[in-house]
Amino acid sequence: MITAEQSNTDNIYIREVSSESDLEESLRTVKTSFITVAKDFNLTEKDNPSNPAFTNITKLKEMKVNGVKMYGLYVGIKQEGFVAIEKANDEIFYMERLAVHPTSRHKGYGRKLIDFVVEYAKQNGGKKVSIGIINENERLKNWYKKYGFEETGLKKFEHMSFTVCFMEKVLL
Repeated sequence: MITAEQSNTDNIYIREVSSESDLEESLRTVKTSFITVAKDFNLTEKDNPSNPAFTNITKLKEMKVNGVKMYGLYVGIKQEGFVAIEKANDEIFYMERLAVHPTSRHKGYGRKLIDFVVEYAKQNGGKKVSIGIINENERLKNWYKKYGFEETGLKKFEHMSFTVCFMEKVLL
């Protein structure tokens, strides 16, 4: 069973978010990471209340109670990344709220989190990892494509000011 990943060279590791203080630290990581995207796409809490930039501790606690697994990526003692994993069914796992602190981007941490989710899904019988992103975010879409994700559909939700692009990575 996968529980954590460690790289001794840089003291980078991924561990499950378990305590109240872990959740609060994860909330800061998610909000700080997603607010840059919200600004880039002119998202507001009023127009896009479900966007992770506007999430709160209650929402994270609800996710945890509903069985969503949450992991933080740490460099030393500081959390620099976050990801949530939800089992949709026996074959599909959702990767949610993948976040890397803006000052820590372009260091391979996002890739480490993707690799962690893929391995977690495989070890738990998953055949696919599925995500939803802002369709208009071409840079992010291309980044996911580089890691083997393919577009599977688009959907415009009434409560969002953008189109959601659904993507999947088939696990080998």
